[in-house]
Amino acid sequence: MAKVVGSVVATAKDPSLVGRKLMIVQPIDSNGEAVRHEEVAADAIGAGIGEYVLLVRGAGARQVHQDPGIRDVNDCAIVGIIDRFDN
Repeated sequence: MAKVVGSVVATAKDPSLVGRKLMIVQPIDSNGEAVRHEEVAADAIGAGIGEYVLLVRGAGARQVHQDPGIRDVNDCAIVGIIDRFDN
């Protein structure tokens, strides 16, 4: 889980990232407290700044935006917006 805290604009980037919205996310624990460091995630669903989101990393992130003709360099992707979390 993470909170979207900003966005990134990059005019020069790997072709697999062209057309993708890049967001700065702060990973959080189940209490909403920050853990680890901020990172950049490719947004697959249209999340906005301030929203809590679900992330996938590694191979799962690379499968979110599959284009058979382009190798994907993405290592973190936003795949859901959290409505609430109960603990």
